[in-house]
Amino acid sequence: MLTDLTIKNVAIIDNLHITLKAGLTVLTGETGAGKSIIIDAVGLIMGSRASSELIRSGEEEAVVEALFDISSLPEIRNTLCEAGFDCDDELLIKRSLSRSGKNRIFINGSMATLTLLSEIAPRLINIYGQHDSQTLLKPDNHLRLLDSFAALDKQRLEFSRAFGRLSELQERITALDSAERDAERRLDILTYQSEEIAKAELKSGEEEELEERRQLLASSEKLGCATAEAYDRLYDGDGAILGQLRRITGSVTELAAIDHSLGELAGSLENAYLQLEDSAITLRDYSSRIESDPAALQQLEDRLDLIGRLKKKYAPTVTGILEYKSGIDLELELLLNREQSRHDLKAELEQLRGELKQLGKKLTADRAEAAVRLEKALEREAHQLAMKGAVIKAALDPLQEPRSNGFEKVEFLFSPNPGEPPRPMAKIASGGELSRLMLAIKQVLPDSDVPTLVFDEVDTGIGGATSELVGKKLQNVATRQQALCITHLPQVAVCANQQLRVEKLIEGGRTSTRIVELDQIGRTAEIARMLAGATITESALAHAAEMLASAHAVR
Repeated sequence: MLTDLTIKNVAIIDNLHITLKAGLTVLTGETGAGKSIIIDAVGLIMGSRASSELIRSGEEEAVVEALFDISSLPEIRNTLCEAGFDCDDELLIKRSLSRSGKNRIFINGSMATLTLLSEIAPRLINIYGQHDSQTLLKPDNHLRLLDSFAALDKQRLEFSRAFGRLSELQERITALDSAERDAERRLDILTYQSEEIAKAELKSGEEEELEERRQLLASSEKLGCATAEAYDRLYDGDGAILGQLRRITGSVTELAAIDHSLGELAGSLENAYLQLEDSAITLRDYSSRIESDPAALQQLEDRLDLIGRLKKKYAPTVTGILEYKSGIDLELELLLNREQSRHDLKAELEQLRGELKQLGKKLTADRAEAAVRLEKALEREAHQLAMKGAVIKAALDPLQEPRSNGFEKVEFLFSPNPGEPPRPMAKIASGGELSRLMLAIKQVLPDSDVPTLVFDEVDTGIGGATSELVGKKLQNVATRQQALCITHLPQVAVCANQQLRVEKLIEGGRTSTRIVELDQIGRTAEIARMLAGATITESALAHAAEMLASAHAVR
């Protein structure tokens, strides 16, 4: 959910910070106070087009920051981690606009792309208002909404998997058909490559072992001379270390007979002598085994050269060469048995087409049946929301070719007035109608993976009992998701868990906007203003207090 929103130098807003709570938050205030600017700022966080016209006059840069709690959204954290961003239970999105055109996006303090922002933002927040409802303005979402209403997600997934297998089979058959045209040439190439690799009799890890042996053979003279010299200095040469150590050990042993405290030292010297003697013998034996073998060295060089040539042709490692051979051997088998393979693949393809057709027919029938129920449910909700003559249709249009989600596309059609033919919802519905239609959908389809919903213009053209009903429906939505709503109606405002008053101030000859979170007394006064206008009477205050108490009692 959205926990904090900071706006700097956007239109008439100079510096504004909002702390938001769970449940329903309403923004109220006089017309022109800047409520719509706040929606525009949220739109920037969602990746909407950035324009320098939004920058406050006299300023060079505008900044919007939004802090989200994503502790319950592991898929968002995974997306961020995969993109290389720090990710924990909080997500900070910052967007800056500059008059120079150097606009920037930051995610958790690191610069990000508009593409990434556009990917994650709609999974965090959705705005429902004129030209803002991502769900209703994009027909691609309508099929998902219908399937969700009809509980067809499992059927849709089954169809999608079958469609995926069918596409894979078609690609394999196409690949076989393409290979047929130059199959013999390909066979010659692959056969030569497979035989060349097989002839080399490569073994995984062989190159490292050969390199080690080559290094030993190439350094045989150095190893032999160095170990012989070490043996000579230890044991056999003039002034050898062991001879000197033997004399020292004898002397200390004689002294230990006089002073017994030197006995342990004499023993240590004797042990040292024995250990050095063993080392000298080992050096002598090692030196005697070292022989220069130019022929063996040449064989190793030739073998390593062969491996190097194969690495340049096929893969950077011996393991990679062997894996490449496995792959071409499989292709060779397919080519050598291509007629049988094609026959088997086509038989499997026909079987899958039959299965897909059956799955698609069932999915289409279930969608058609659910579309009727969804239309009635949405119309019922729309009629309650001051759209008495509204007609809503979920139109299923067959596709020429099936897609991964079925044999048809779905688009919601809408007619606000009796006698008018339904037309695409995105083209005909006003901002207020879109907001209320989305509110209706939220009553019919309460589940959503978007944690924060913003309703703008939801109360346009309504009043009285309808406005009370809108408030209750918003209340209902806010029990499952965070909901923000701009409203001019007291019947809606009283239903909120949190009320923010947007005020326009003129200071030093400049206009600015501020937001005040209202306590119970402040809410009562604001509701009374919304009821009575500029002159707030005692009866208006009493009526406001009664409305707030009644709304609280309902919850």
